[in-house]
Amino acid sequence: MAYYFLIFATPFFVFSPLSLAQPFKAVNLGNWLVTEGWMKPSLYDGMPNNDLLDGTQVQFLSTKLQMYLSSENGGGTVLVANRPSASGWETFRLWRINETYFNFRVFNKQFVGLEDQGDKVTAVSDTVGNSQTFQIIRNNDDRNRVRLQASNGQFIQASSETLVTADYVGSGWEDSDPSVFKMTIVNSLRGEYQLTNGYGPDRAPQVLQDHWNSYITEEDFRFMSENSLNAVRIPVGWWIASDPTPPKPFVGGSLKALDNAFTWAQKYEMKVIVDLHAVQASQNGNDHSATRDGYQEWGESNIQETVAVIDFLAERYSDKPSLAAIELMNEPMAPGVNLDTLIKYYQGGYDAVRKHSENAYVILSNRLGPADSKELLSFASGLKRVVIDVHYYNLFSDSFNNMNPQQNIDYIYNQRASALTTVTATNGPLREWTGEWAVQGASMQDYQNFTKAQLDVYGRATFGWAYWAYKCAANHWSLKWMIENNYIKL
Repeated sequence: MAYYFLIFATPFFVFSPLSLAQPFKAVNLGNWLVTEGWMKPSLYDGMPNNDLLDGTQVQFLSTKLQMYLSSENGGGTVLVANRPSASGWETFRLWRINETYFNFRVFNKQFVGLEDQGDKVTAVSDTVGNSQTFQIIRNNDDRNRVRLQASNGQFIQASSETLVTADYVGSGWEDSDPSVFKMTIVNSLRGEYQLTNGYGPDRAPQVLQDHWNSYITEEDFRFMSENSLNAVRIPVGWWIASDPTPPKPFVGGSLKALDNAFTWAQKYEMKVIVDLHAVQASQNGNDHSATRDGYQEWGESNIQETVAVIDFLAERYSDKPSLAAIELMNEPMAPGVNLDTLIKYYQGGYDAVRKHSENAYVILSNRLGPADSKELLSFASGLKRVVIDVHYYNLFSDSFNNMNPQQNIDYIYNQRASALTTVTATNGPLREWTGEWAVQGASMQDYQNFTKAQLDVYGRATFGWAYWAYKCAANHWSLKWMIENNYIKL
């Protein structure tokens, strides 16, 4: 993935003549209105069982049989316990109901449950209800030693490799107990869905309100303006269009925070790019898309509801002098999002923006994954005031792991500059980038040289660039930290 289009460094390519006073030097206000756990891990510290959130992938090893529970054929039939090693069929994705009760989603997206309210355990249901609900009971001395209590009050047991039933009534924790399993957590998500559903309806509203009020303030806009930044890219989630009462588990209040951002931007003479970062059903399966369980399910059936969110944003902010652009979607992933569907959506989103504004730019994000970086050029060339967003990072690929500082810098000046040229039309793109890389033990001077190279090259994008991100617990991802500690000069 030499050109990994990811939202951490963004150059923009523009179709139709620009009327900008200068290219945008922007920063992403990531983890503000769409949370990403890696950027502020402490947000999740206050919830119980915070290692078992929505989308956590778990595997269960029978301590008696030393075999893994498996959804036979990936789902659609019974559960068995006959696998000596675990992969996709032996992995279950959690849907959290509360801190101890869960649904288990399998490889083919069905849910584990009791067949016909009996004791036979299957994975055949496409929906969840009482019979698809299980309590994970953890051993006090070993939290990864568990028993799974079904809706009938009895425990799942692996009595043989081919017989998994929910009819055990014992209470022991011995290895010989057929209802005891060793649980392994193999992956987890930390996004908006996990945060709000993890805290629950009683606590989540206050946790989010405190976060919105403190994470980005007017003082931050003053700081950005004083340090040569002239724009912000603000990720938002689809639920903002239903504020103040969005569908559960999301909570209201992010719309007011976005209103504040427009007020502060106007005061400090900055522009705002509103980025629809998380769409309903998830365009990429990443936690920053607010997915529940990591499955990428956005498609043609979601176009109308997603266009409606763009229409809402365009109507609300079209008369704001600080509005520079609306980005229709962040990082759709190929091949899950196919090009024809994406273009159909982009046309609908473009029309929704134009219904309210002839001046706001419309930003189209290239697809991540196996996709041609030039695939949107023909479509975009027929539209006015349209920008293509490309995300370049010297990360997320083995090809960068063994590069030294100078090799990374040379890569920016050569391959990145060439790649940028291939997707540049009449005026140019918006590029997202960051100061982090895969180099271990790099010096301050190395970081300074690396960021300078990116500013030199990505500054050629006529519409401008956007650094990911303004604040982050990982210092080199934080532009504020980089500026304050003299790692970068804009």
